Amino acid sequence: MMKNHSRLYRLIRPMVSSHFAGGRDAFHGGILKQQCYLHIVPSRDNYVEDTEPFSLITPHDTTNTWSRWTTIERSPPKLAPGMLLFKNYLNLLGQVEIVDLCQKQDARFCQPSNPSGAKLRLHMMCFGRNWDPVTGYTSDGSEPPPLPHQLISLAEVIIKEAQLHLDIPSMCPDICLVNFYRPDGRLGLHQDRDESSCSLERGLPVISISIGDTAEFLYGHTRDENKLDRVLLESGDVLVYGGNARLIFHGVKRIIPYTSPSLLSRISGLKSGRLNLSLRQF
Repeated sequence: MMKNHSRLYRLIRPMVSSHFAGGRDAFHGGILKQQCYLHIVPSRDNYVEDTEPFSLITPHDTTNTWSRWTTIERSPPKLAPGMLLFKNYLNLLGQVEIVDLCQKQDARFCQPSNPSGAKLRLHMMCFGRNWDPVTGYTSDGSEPPPLPHQLISLAEVIIKEAQLHLDIPSMCPDICLVNFYRPDGRLGLHQDRDESSCSLERGLPVISISIGDTAEFLYGHTRDENKLDRVLLESGDVLVYGGNARLIFHGVKRIIPYTSPSLLSRISGLKSGRLNLSLRQF
């Protein structure tokens, strides 16, 4: 599914160079400088000799990207046995940097077809392994990009936090499916069951990350839509399902346009729509 592309697909809108127009440069420069002023009154009595270069910020460990991507307070509601939702898990910086990670692979996005041949209302690319809605995981000669270490680190921490509330096994992801839903996008009911039999039997959890516009998400242990539960997945939300919920039916009923955080759109340039990352272990 990764071979032929009729045109280059971009997640982000073309951006002008002005800081006042938004964009990543504005995030690190213009927007912040307009909003933040530091007033310092110097006094010789306060001067202290310091052999280290002065810095206003605390140095961070770049290997622990998740530590600066996530919010501080989280109280995840259980949606079902083996399934919970971390609301507002990712902060603005985390969302922007994940958009950047995905946009670097813009040439790999394609619009897949379902088994009937109809085009899905989304664009997709994969990290780690190629996946197709019809054939499942395949090797078509194209090499998918490796799963970024930032996402692996983030996933491992999410699972550890989820295990405080759920009876689910540990999981180290080696696959990430990236879907971008247009404002009119949706995804029919399905189960995530193309991973190895060992992964499915153990109930290794799936992590679903939402960025951009809000999605109405359906889920349950039946294909009868009238008997399914539903929840709104907003930008920064993280959904985890494993154990007894590993093969739960789920789908995206609709995308709610213009619900993406305004700063996210201005800084990252993300188009109107929903970016979803689904991390799992084959």
